[in-house]
Amino acid sequence: MPIEPARLSFTEDGTPCSTAFGDVYHSRDGGLEQARHVFIAGDDLPERWRRRERFTIVETGFGLGLNFLATWAAWRDDPQRCGRLHFVSVERHPFRRADLATLHARWPALAPLAAELQAQWPVLMPGMHRLHLNGGRVILTLMLGDALELLPQLQCRADAFYLDGFSPATNPELWSAELLRELPRLAAPGATLATWSVSGAVRRALGEIGFRCEKGAGFGGKREMLRARFDAPDSAPAGDSPRHALVLGAGLAGSSIANRLAERGWSVEVVDAAPGPGAGASGNLSGVLRPLPSLDDNRLARITRAGALYGLRHLQRLSELGLPVRWDACGVLHLARDPAHEEKQRRVVEAAQAPDDFLRFVDREQATELAGWPVAQGGWWFPGGGWVNPPSLCAANLAAFPQRIRCHYGRGVAALEQGPAGWRALDAGGQTIAAAPVAILANGTGIRQFPQAAALPVRSARGQVSHLPALPGSAPRVVVCRLGYVSPEIDGVRCAGATFSVDDDDPAQRLADHRENLAKLNFILPGFASGLDPAQLDGRVGFRPASPDRLPMIGAIPSILQAERGTPLASIPRQPDLHAVEGFGARGLVWAALAAELLASELAGDPLPLERPLVDALDPARYLLRPPRRAVAEE
Repeated sequence: MPIEPARLSFTEDGTPCSTAFGDVYHSRDGGLEQARHVFIAGDDLPERWRRRERFTIVETGFGLGLNFLATWAAWRDDPQRCGRLHFVSVERHPFRRADLATLHARWPALAPLAAELQAQWPVLMPGMHRLHLNGGRVILTLMLGDALELLPQLQCRADAFYLDGFSPATNPELWSAELLRELPRLAAPGATLATWSVSGAVRRALGEIGFRCEKGAGFGGKREMLRARFDAPDSAPAGDSPRHALVLGAGLAGSSIANRLAERGWSVEVVDAAPGPGAGASGNLSGVLRPLPSLDDNRLARITRAGALYGLRHLQRLSELGLPVRWDACGVLHLARDPAHEEKQRRVVEAAQAPDDFLRFVDREQATELAGWPVAQGGWWFPGGGWVNPPSLCAANLAAFPQRIRCHYGRGVAALEQGPAGWRALDAGGQTIAAAPVAILANGTGIRQFPQAAALPVRSARGQVSHLPALPGSAPRVVVCRLGYVSPEIDGVRCAGATFSVDDDDPAQRLADHRENLAKLNFILPGFASGLDPAQLDGRVGFRPASPDRLPMIGAIPSILQAERGTPLASIPRQPDLHAVEGFGARGLVWAALAAELLASELAGDPLPLERPLVDALDPARYLLRPPRRAVAEE
């Protein structure tokens, strides 16, 4: 369902309220004080997070974000705080950024934290949005949409719960037995719960699912509040995370997973046969970062949306750190193929009801103005999309944590072996290049040489990009796509293409492919390629790892080659401590950052940044349950 933002409204005494639910967002006696008394003190914080590596809080009802800001402030001010604070919250009607700024101005003591939250406030689209704050040590995962749909799709181990929906009388879904039954699945042993509601129905429902409830002194005009504890045996695997990984590949996949693990304090060994990062399939001058919407908002649409939005935030963070990643959110214009496709694109935008800063439909005249060149059809306009120079992104990922990431360039891996101490990458002479308890294969098509990855149907897709001479400031100044793409000018060169040829191992540039790219260019921008001689063009050939269903493969690698249909993914045997970040195809820039965050979260035991059905859709073991189809061409 599309997201309907909350409307800024106040009661006569100035308390923020919801017109949709007819209730106030916090006590009239003070919102910040309520957050501290009911939720922070009610969950025995900060005592319970002290001297821990990670602490996770799950909240129902983000509202103004006041509970989050108060918790963040308490964590920041505690010298014995945990290493990383995860805060997961669901909200059906989030506020727009400008309205949040108006509301947060009421609490000047929280101004620096509120400003950082507002700066990263996500596009209001359905699904999960992960924000890294406080230098990556405070992680806010916002689930925008219906709690009854999203909480069952959340995977995490919550140490504390904040139940803070509107009152059971006005918003019964957030207090329903159906929703509360999700809490034991999410709860870590000894998890606590706090809420201002002492409804008998809520207390009975919590008691039936294993929470021991007790009433305490309420806040302000409310006489009582509720505290609870979940007592259950610990079902988590014994032992601490090894926090040391071996990553094969220094392209988008490998550099991204190294970056995400290093921010969590892991030591990472990165091995690549090339002399530097981003030299293989990730070596193009530019690539496109944009989602791929659909009328039914299918898995591909949801994952590309999540990947593009997370990827943009990741680029912004790297730039804020002063790392020289080259990119530009100039916007992406995705033109329709024909009138029928144009009408479908229009219907997709109408159904999505997306904010204008994420997606809007433009007619032919508007598209012509955006492109700076006459075009044949209208289409989708993604204002936040753009181009990225992949090699610079790879280098920035690795340079962000120089003390934790060690790169072994110019070292080809001939074999991968597991021993008592973990995985070893061996060269052709049998010498160890690097070793670690956990190994991650992120080396593109090179994964096919390792017998341990035999279950993964990775195909090689040859792609040739043509480089066109271009003057600074010349059109188009945005990325334009239409069964191909053309980039703005970058260092006097414009990229156009690309071809997509599966199981084609020719490394040389081909005249026929340059002709094909120019034909695509003329289809995108009629007449643009006039006067360009394909025989005089330079370009680049790369070999992209493609998957049969156009989705990447993220997670533990299966140790068997087939399984019976209907077998739960969790029951499929895996190679011990061997994982893959693979199958990006032509969408490496869309997938890389989010895929790495997903795997790093799984390895570290953090809340996952995607809904469970989408995580399953990326599981490398999915191919064991159905015969893989041939990889298809990607636009």
